[in-house]
Amino acid sequence: MKETGQFFLFLFVCLVLAAVLTVPLVATGWLDHPPQRIMGRLAQVFILLGLWPFLRWLGLDSRQALGYGLAWRPFARAVVLGWLAGFVMLLVLVAALVALEVRVPDRAFDAAWLVRIMAQALLAGLLIGLLEETFFRGALYTAIRRHHGLLQAALWSALLYAVLHMMKPSGLPDGVPFDWLGSAQMFAQVFVGLFQWSHVDSLVALFLVGVLLALVREHTGHIGWCIGLHAGWVFVIQVTRRLTGNPDDASLAVLVGDYDGVIGWLAAVWVGALALVYWFVFVRRAPSRRGRG
Repeated sequence: MKETGQFFLFLFVCLVLAAVLTVPLVATGWLDHPPQRIMGRLAQVFILLGLWPFLRWLGLDSRQALGYGLAWRPFARAVVLGWLAGFVMLLVLVAALVALEVRVPDRAFDAAWLVRIMAQALLAGLLIGLLEETFFRGALYTAIRRHHGLLQAALWSALLYAVLHMMKPSGLPDGVPFDWLGSAQMFAQVFVGLFQWSHVDSLVALFLVGVLLALVREHTGHIGWCIGLHAGWVFVIQVTRRLTGNPDDASLAVLVGDYDGVIGWLAAVWVGALALVYWFVFVRRAPSRRGRG
């Protein structure tokens, strides 16, 4: 798919620039952070700096194309309702994981600490939802949907969404210095991780998440609900990870992956079922082309 390739190429160039710049930046000693974290943050900086020129080049620099073609108040209401729906959806999943002892409470906490981490998770969820949905269900979805049908737009946008979540710089083995060769090795590991069997469950779950969000985008014609759903999911996942852990001896540990200890095969089944229901109840009965932008 040409449009997906263009977006992937843009992100690839940003990662290459980050890998090149990380070496001299680490050599200065100015930043007291691991090289993989610096490389990841630099890639994000390049993405933010180059995103608007890239979108203008593709003719995606309008509110409608980015999924914001709705008045402020109904859009904000959609975000709030989406957040509540996402919260409930992931809460059901987490409750099942706790009941199956895949995740168990592993720490005591007080009210002040809980309020603080919930506030942090709320802010992080909204920020992640805003940025990722604008990129994937906003710009990318519109770029594909302009020239292709719902199936192609949903599958290709979901595939790139899932793949990019697995492409993260990781630390070098002990004893390997971070120089130009080490940077090249770290860069290569970003892509090698995609082919690890241990990531398949998380990859499938994230792909189905992308499909569900694409269906919501298609049906509503904007990304308000998508932002809310995404933010609600992130909120539940971040709070869950702070309050519970994955015991090594859990008999059903296969139900979650190693991406975040929450999503995995069980999440894939749950989200996939929700996507199927959404398709039959909303999209199939009342097909919409508002997702074209």
